[in-house]
Amino acid sequence: MSTFVFALLSGMFVTFIFDFFVVLGLKLNYINVYEIDVYYNAFFADTQNIWVFGIGTLFFGYFTIYSKCVKCNVLILATSFLLSLSVLLDDVGTLLGEKIFMDKNVVLQSKKYTYKGDIIYEGRKEITFFDHELQKIVTLHKKDLNP
Repeated sequence: MSTFVFALLSGMFVTFIFDFFVVLGLKLNYINVYEIDVYYNAFFADTQNIWVFGIGTLFFGYFTIYSKCVKCNVLILATSFLLSLSVLLDDVGTLLGEKIFMDKNVVLQSKKYTYKGDIIYEGRKEITFFDHELQKIVTLHKKDLNP
């Protein structure tokens, strides 16, 4: 097996491990806090970004295989590992979840109602929405909303 293929495979493996912990932290500290009904596997698949994963694969693949500076490798991998584990902390996971998923001051309309508030999470078929007037979280089906 060529060195380049080995670098890609090792980069994918390292990126996948870091990605797993980030998504786990988001699930535990954001999705579960708002009691959003989504399975981890579907949530993991929905939150993936091919560009971020590809750049991470190339970056970590280079540093694990081609870089000769062992101290640099350990520093970069350890720092990245600690950053990905930091999402498991309550405050960090909640803040990152709000930055990624929350959309504030949104107006959604259905045939009968107008909703004003914050989108907490937009899934495949449903939107979890905090309505400012009702002061509660409601689940809206995308098919029922006007485009």
